[in-house]
Amino acid sequence: MNVLFCKKLRELRDERGISQANMAKAIGTYQQTVARWEKGITEPDTEMIAKICLFFDVSADYLLGLSHNI
Repeated sequence: MNVLFCKKLRELRDERGISQANMAKAIGTYQQTVARWEKGITEPDTEMIAKICLFFDVSADYLLGLSHNI
């Protein structure tokens, strides 16, 4: 699992004051799933990565730690 993804996801959520439950509801998944992503237990599929990027208005490269540009 990409450690930077876990960190970026948590940072984005925290910076915007969004709970795991609210994020999960907005992108069509469960709070437990978001928690597992943040802990590095599981990874989102490409469709879910796209939804996360749209939700936070960031690029996939930023979310995956490949770029510092949002």
